Amino acid sequence: MTNSGDGLDRMLSFLEFLSQNSVEYRIDQERPGALLVTFGFPGSRVEVEFFSDHIEYSIFRGDESVESDEAALKEYVRHMSQ
Repeated sequence: MTNSGDGLDRMLSFLEFLSQNSVEYRIDQERPGALLVTFGFPGSRVEVEFFSDHIEYSIFRGDESVESDEAALKEYVRHMSQ
């Protein structure tokens, strides 16, 4: 992956890198002026945001257990959205 060139060149190069390593990814746009590439591995999720002049990324590690308590989910959403 190269760090030179514009944001689209860097993003396409990175997507090719992911494909060469058999990593499935998703592309979204969460804020103007950037595209977000999300992919994961067991126990982690990676978000890479491509801007025209740089990239930013976060690696989220930890327990990815599945919960089934709907009331607890609704309480979490209420708490986090206040």
